[in-house]
Amino acid sequence: MPYAINIQEIVTISIEAGEAIMGVYGDAARFLNVDFKADDSPLTMADTLANDIIVKGLQSKYPEIPVISEEQEVMDYAQRKDWDLFWLVDPLDGTKEFIKRNGEFTVNIALVQNGRPILGVIYVPVTKEVFFGEVGKGAFKRINGSDQLLTAHCIAEGKIAVGSRSHESAEEVQVLKRFSVVDKVSVGSSLKFCLLAEGKAHVYFRFGPTMEWDVAAGHAILSAAGGQVFKGDQTKEVFTYNKESLRNGSFLCVGRDYLNKN
Repeated sequence: MPYAINIQEIVTISIEAGEAIMGVYGDAARFLNVDFKADDSPLTMADTLANDIIVKGLQSKYPEIPVISEEQEVMDYAQRKDWDLFWLVDPLDGTKEFIKRNGEFTVNIALVQNGRPILGVIYVPVTKEVFFGEVGKGAFKRINGSDQLLTAHCIAEGKIAVGSRSHESAEEVQVLKRFSVVDKVSVGSSLKFCLLAEGKAHVYFRFGPTMEWDVAAGHAILSAAGGQVFKGDQTKEVFTYNKESLRNGSFLCVGRDYLNKN
C-alpha cells in the first residue's frame, strides 16, 4: 500500500460520526427532519452531519486519497476509473432502520485498492460496538474497550443464514435452499456482514439492488476474518468495486467454514 493507514484513526472518525448521528436520534425536532433524494430514498440530518465529519476527517488525515460517499456527488467514471486507491463511505447505512428507531444502523468506511476492499470499519452507534479489519492483518470487534479477534468460524452445527430486515425476495429463498439452511436471522444494514464475521451465521445472499458503499466495509471485515463476498449466487468470482455504475447486482457472502469445506 502506497500510504501508511492507521486504522485506529478511521475507527475514531467513525465514532465521531456515530456520536453526531445519536445527537439527531435523541432530538425529536431534528429526528423528524427527513427529506427524500431523487430515488425516493430518505435523507436525514444525521446522514448529512455524519458525512461531513467523515469526509473532512479522511481528507485531513489522508488528503491524497479520494473519497466516494453516498451523500455527495460521485465523479464520472472517466475521472475515477483509474483510481488504484480510494475511500468508499456510507455515513449512515440503514437510514430506514434509523427512521424506524430499531437501532440497526451503522457507519461504514472502507478503503478500496485495485477494486478490492482491503480495510473496513463499521460502527454501531446505539450499542457503541466497532467492527474493524484489514485483509492480511485480521478482523476485530471492540466493545467496552476490549478487542475480540473475529474468525468467521461458526460453532453452530446447522447452516444459519442472515437476511435483510427490510428486503427479502423469492430468489434469496431459493439460493439459500442450496446451503441447507436450518435457521435465519434478520437484521438491518451492514450488521449482516458483522454477524458473518463474528461466526454467528454462515451465509448471506442479496438479490435486490444495493450500492457499493453499502457493501465495501462489511466485505473488507469479512475478508479479514476469513470469509468472502462473491458476484451472483456462486462462489466463483469475487465481488469488485469502482464499477462504471456503483449500483450492485446480486452477491453472495460466506463465512470461513464454507470456504474451507468447498
